[in-house]
Amino acid sequence: MALRMWGSSTASALKISCASKPHLYLSRCFSTVLDGLKYAESHEWVKHEGSVATIDITDHAQDHLGEVVFVELPEPGGSVSKGKGFGAVESVKATSDVNSPISGEIVEVNSKLSEAPGLINSSPYEEGWMIKVKPSSPSELESLMGSTEYTKFCEEEDASH
Repeated sequence: MALRMWGSSTASALKISCASKPHLYLSRCFSTVLDGLKYAESHEWVKHEGSVATIDITDHAQDHLGEVVFVELPEPGGSVSKGKGFGAVESVKATSDVNSPISGEIVEVNSKLSEAPGLINSSPYEEGWMIKVKPSSPSELESLMGSTEYTKFCEEEDASH
């Protein structure tokens, strides 16, 4: 109850609305999960807009990794395959491969991450994106989780550890 009251007062202070269809979800571990994105079980998110999909690791993933100190990115023009690695994120705790939740051609990489890898920690859903892809099979998005499903997935995963 105290946690719920704290969350409510924090949401009010941050001017986060909890309308009937929220755009922001906070799981028990306080990782941010955004509505309108698709999520993979390997903790990457996809934002599909027009003919391009933006991909990065989730807030939940970066929180578990800790401070990101290096990001390995592919070259534009290459391709990614669903479920296969395309890069790596090195933190003070570990190095983790990053898998692509969808297949397609890499049209852009976030070059800011070579100079400021911490953007993955400070802005995982905005400035910290890793790659932009032209999906070769947009139907692959249908197999990914929405925000509610991903929040539940994270809570269950954290409870089992």
